[in-house]
Amino acid sequence: MTKPSTPKRHLPTSPFKAPVAPAPKHFDTGDQVTHDVYGLGRVVGIEDGVAALVDFGSAQMRILSPYPKMTKL
Repeated sequence: MTKPSTPKRHLPTSPFKAPVAPAPKHFDTGDQVTHDVYGLGRVVGIEDGVAALVDFGSAQMRILSPYPKMTKL
């Protein structure tokens, strides 16, 4: 059995709360971050709503929005 590719819609008459979309992550230049794959790094550049350029010491990577594997420390 496979999961449907689109989420189920919420009915207004449902007794359960509607799922809430998480707030988009926002990073600024100089923020210290951690990435699930690349590890600890520092944001050195921002492309508004598109990507963040992060220096991980050994390499600089362009991480695309919505930054699912990156968190601010």
